[in-house]
Amino acid sequence: MKKTLLLISLVVVSATAWGQRIGDKELQEIRDSFRAEGETKAIQNVLTNDKDIKSNALNRALQGKTDHYFKYRVKVKGLTDQKSSGRCWMFASMNVLRPLVMEKYALNEFDFSHNYLYFWDIFEKANLFLENVITTAGWPFDDRSVAGYFKSPVSDGGVWNLYYNVGEKYGVVPQSVMPETAHSDNTSQLVGLVNERLRGAGYRLRELVNAGKTASELQTAKKAALSDVYRMLALCLGEPPVVFTWRYKDKDGDIHERKDYTPQQFYREITPADYSPANYIMIMNDPTRDYYRLYEIRNSRNTVEGVSWTYLNLPNEDIKRAALASIKNNEAMYASCDVGKQFNREAGILDPTMYDYATLFGVPFDMDKKARILTRQSGSTHAMLLIGCDTDEQDVPRKWEFENSWGATAGNKGYLTFTDAWFDEYLFRVVVHRRYLDEKAIRCLQQTPVPLPEWDYMN
Repeated sequence: MKKTLLLISLVVVSATAWGQRIGDKELQEIRDSFRAEGETKAIQNVLTNDKDIKSNALNRALQGKTDHYFKYRVKVKGLTDQKSSGRCWMFASMNVLRPLVMEKYALNEFDFSHNYLYFWDIFEKANLFLENVITTAGWPFDDRSVAGYFKSPVSDGGVWNLYYNVGEKYGVVPQSVMPETAHSDNTSQLVGLVNERLRGAGYRLRELVNAGKTASELQTAKKAALSDVYRMLALCLGEPPVVFTWRYKDKDGDIHERKDYTPQQFYREITPADYSPANYIMIMNDPTRDYYRLYEIRNSRNTVEGVSWTYLNLPNEDIKRAALASIKNNEAMYASCDVGKQFNREAGILDPTMYDYATLFGVPFDMDKKARILTRQSGSTHAMLLIGCDTDEQDVPRKWEFENSWGATAGNKGYLTFTDAWFDEYLFRVVVHRRYLDEKAIRCLQQTPVPLPEWDYMN
């Protein structure tokens, strides 16, 4: 009898722990809730014969209501194209500086070599991965940090602080010095093979650590792996120059004679003197956390010695004030957002009511920004340059503009317009000079950052 009661108890506990199964009664009730007749039948006919749900949800009443004119706009010129790569953060960071270079040298056009910096970014990320493996070699493979390292030893994604880290260390060069290659434009195959080599090296390093090998022996093994990564990168991207010669023609047609630079010298010559994380502040809108607090995501960098991703969490109203002040002063900003949400690619417009999926399906899609972040429904996916703002008679923002890095044929001739309401829902972070922050935000920069794990949902 006791055994029977115990068995019944275990069954009840098991059912409670794992949830309620769908029974015949529940299934019939769900079936009955769907009636393929009238409007529902018409919608079913449309959707079963057209694979593009998005076009069928397009809010027709919204079309033509948003123009691409802006009261305030940073003076920018020329567009870039990251092709099939995840280097938007690098393009956005460099695009902030590109107008300054054109002004400094009186150029009609200029671009940096993204290929050059991409080489060093991947190389440094490889070193950071191997160092992380050595540090955590005694931890189990299913530890969350260890699993994260091996899941993606390196990637071509990133945020603004990664540009600062490699730019400060390796400098930058003009595009003509180290042009793009097939594998900087299309990065997936190269990154996949580099990761395969690094996973093997990481596995071997864990074995060496756990076998009691010396620090010198570990570094020898690590150096061998890094030499292999360097070889792979050099074969696919070309070898980065140590010294280069630059000659250019200005907008008046005058040719400026050759000058020799190291990439570090060129970086210092074209970079503002106050360009550093102490002055350029990443401000974030993350409603899941306290505002007016400083946060730092652990290990979110690309060099061992570099700065990690640190941000000041602010309400959208504060971010908008700072961004508008920067635009009015002709200073573009690195910005990142969830670009895929409510985005009409053909029109180059983003609006939270652009696609009415709720009416099309007759089901609610009503999560707010906090819920979307916590459930991983939304997060920052793309970095661009924030360059424009249009305001009403009271100077209150109505819409904003991005300079994108998808070439001149994407969106509105390479630019994207997003409404102020879309800003609230899907814009996440902006890097702005501290001069545009108010006193309350400036005081927050003195805080000790709240540490966040490397697997944080904002990373």
